[in-house]
Amino acid sequence: MKNKKQNIILEDQQDDFLFKKTKSNLNISFNRVSFIFFVFFVIFLIYSIHLAHLGSRKPKIDITNNVKQPLNKLYRADIVDRNGRYLVKTVSSIDIGISTKKVIDQKKLLLNLRYIFPNKNYEKIESNLKDKNFFYFEKRISEEKYEKIMKLGDKSIQSEERLIRVYPEKNLFSHIIGQIDNDNNGISGLEKSLDKRLKNTNGSIKLTVDKDIQFLIRNELIKFNKIFKTKGSASILMDVNNGEIFSLVSLPDFDPNKRQDISDLNFINRATKGVYEFGSVFKTLTLASAFNEKILEPENEFNDLPKSLTCAGFPIREYDKEIPTDLTVEQILVRSGNIGSVKIGQKVGEEKFKLFLSKLGILKKIEFDIEEVGKPIKFNWGKCPLATASFGHGITTTLLQLVKAYSIIVNGGYEVRPTLIKQIDKNEKIQILDESVSEKILPILRKIVTTKEGTASLANVDGYEIGGKTGTAQKSVAGNYSRKKINSFISVFPTSKPKFILAVMLDEPQMNSEYVYHYRDGSNIKYKGTPFNTSGWTTVEVTGQIVEKIGPILATKYSEIN
Repeated sequence: MKNKKQNIILEDQQDDFLFKKTKSNLNISFNRVSFIFFVFFVIFLIYSIHLAHLGSRKPKIDITNNVKQPLNKLYRADIVDRNGRYLVKTVSSIDIGISTKKVIDQKKLLLNLRYIFPNKNYEKIESNLKDKNFFYFEKRISEEKYEKIMKLGDKSIQSEERLIRVYPEKNLFSHIIGQIDNDNNGISGLEKSLDKRLKNTNGSIKLTVDKDIQFLIRNELIKFNKIFKTKGSASILMDVNNGEIFSLVSLPDFDPNKRQDISDLNFINRATKGVYEFGSVFKTLTLASAFNEKILEPENEFNDLPKSLTCAGFPIREYDKEIPTDLTVEQILVRSGNIGSVKIGQKVGEEKFKLFLSKLGILKKIEFDIEEVGKPIKFNWGKCPLATASFGHGITTTLLQLVKAYSIIVNGGYEVRPTLIKQIDKNEKIQILDESVSEKILPILRKIVTTKEGTASLANVDGYEIGGKTGTAQKSVAGNYSRKKINSFISVFPTSKPKFILAVMLDEPQMNSEYVYHYRDGSNIKYKGTPFNTSGWTTVEVTGQIVEKIGPILATKYSEIN
C-alpha cells in the first residue's frame, strides 16, 4: 500500500514536471514569437515613418532637362519699409514640368490634369506632348495643387523648386524698388543700385519709406490726375533735417511682378529723372541767396518797379497785372513778382547766385540711391540768363533737387543728402548757409499760404502750419514755349520748427469746370471750377488734400523726428 502511494506521488510529480516542462517550452516559444513580432513591428514602423516622410517631402530639383542656377545663387535679401513691413520678398516656388518620353498613358495623364487644372489650354499641351521632350506645364504652383498633382504618381511629371522675387505691394513702390531680369540681376531702381548688397546680405534691407503714407499720397495723385487730366505727376515727402524720404511717387507707374519696358517715356520717374523748368518756386532760392549774402532784408523796399523788362529782345512781364509797383522784398515773394525777383537776382550778381545754386546742388546731377536721376541741362550764364533764372525760367533741375535745396534753406542751412535707405549712423551736420536765411524765409513762406495776397491759401490746413511756394511754368517743346505747363508746389511744415517738406508736381494739368474747392481756413468758402491753370489752383489743392490724409500719421508716429 505504501509503494502504491509512493507510485501515485511519483506519478503526480512526474506529471507536474512534465506540465512545467511543457509550460516552459510554451513560454520559450511565445517569447520567440513575441520577439520576432516585435522586430517586424519595429521594421514596419521605421518603414512607415520613412514612407510618410518621403510622401510629404517636395521632390528635389530636377535639372536633367532644364538646367537652372543653384538656389543659393538666386537668393536676394528682402526689402522692408521703415516699420519692417515687406515691400519685396524672396520666396520658394514650385514649377511643374512634363517629360514627354516618360509618358505611359497620355489619355489618363490629360484626364487627371484636366481635373486639377480645368482652365488650361489642352490643345497646346497635346501639341507640346508631341513636339517637345520636356515642357513646363504650370509655374509657381500652389501648395494645394502641388499635393494633388504629386498624388497622381505619374513618373512623367517632374517638379522643380526655385526662388522667386515677389513684390506684394505691386505698383506702390515700383519706381523706388525697380526690377530684376531673368538672370536674377537688378536692372532698375534699388534692385539695380543695391544688386551686390541684396545678393550678399542675410535678413532684410530697411528703407526710409512708410507704406501707409506712400499709399495715401499715391491715391491722391491718381485721383487728381483724373480731375485735372494730367499726363503724369510726382511727389516727394522728406525729412528736412536728415534727408530721409518717407514717400516718393511717380505716375504712371508699373507692376514689377509683370516685367515691363520702363524705357518707355510713360514710365519715366518724374520725381528723380524728369528735368523741368519749375518757374516761380525758384524765387525762394533767389531771395535766400540775397539773405545769405546779407545784401537785402525782408523789409527792404523796391520802388517804381516796371511792369515789364526786355532781355535779348524778349519781354519779361508780370503775371499778376494787379501787382503794385512798390514792393518790399517779402511782398515780392508773397505775390510772386517776376520783375522784383529779377531785381533781387541782379543785386546778388551772376557769380554769387551761381555759387549759391551750386551749394544747394541744383546745377549738377545729384547723387542718389537709385540710378534713375536726371541731369540738369547746362545753363549758359549771362545777364539775360541771370534775369530769367531769378524767377525760374530757362534753368532746369529735378524735383528731387528742389526738395534738397528747400530743405537746406529751411533747416537752418545744413547740408542734407536725400536717401531711401535707413541709416544706423547719423551723419555729422555741416552748415553751408547762414542760419538767418531760414529765420527770414520761413515766415514769408507761411504768409504765401495764410494771406489774401498769397498764392497758396488752398493749402492752409488747420493745425499743420504749412508754408510754401507755388510754381507755374510753360513747357519747352523743340526750343519754344508751349501752352502745356508744369505746375508745382513746394511746401514745408510746420514753419515754426520745420520737419517735413512735401513737393507736388503735375505734368500738363488742365482746368476743371466741375471741381469744387473748399477753403481750409475755417471760412467754409466753396468755389466751383478752376478759373486758371496755375499751381495755386492745382498742386496747392492736391497738397492740401494730401496733408489732410497723412497729417495724423506724421503727427502721431513721427512727431519727434530730428
